[in-house]
Amino acid sequence: MLERALQLGFWLALAAVTLLALMPQPPQVVPLDSDKAQHALAFAVLSLGLAFAYRRLSFPWMLLALAAYGGAIELAQLIPALHRDSDLMDWLTDLAAIAVVLPAAVLLRRRLPLPATNRNRSR
Repeated sequence: MLERALQLGFWLALAAVTLLALMPQPPQVVPLDSDKAQHALAFAVLSLGLAFAYRRLSFPWMLLALAAYGGAIELAQLIPALHRDSDLMDWLTDLAAIAVVLPAAVLLRRRLPLPATNRNRSR
């Protein structure tokens, strides 16, 4: 049950980041004036969420998925109809946040015990 809740939380966070990244004029949802700080926060949350929601997913796959997602956002922002600016530095900021938070989250999840689930309980 906890795993499902974490997965739902991750997908909701991913949807929110996607929506905010592709809106022509997104609202300020956090009191961060810096675009780079917003990118770092978004990818820190996604890294933490992915590491805990999908514990069986290997580190390289998580790293690749998050890096590709960040790159895809910047490519999508090249679409003129979105009225957004694509910026390589935004993607590099995403990668920096992933590089800091994802390894820490993976190490932390290894140290935290898994709660018992119906599949793990003996009958």
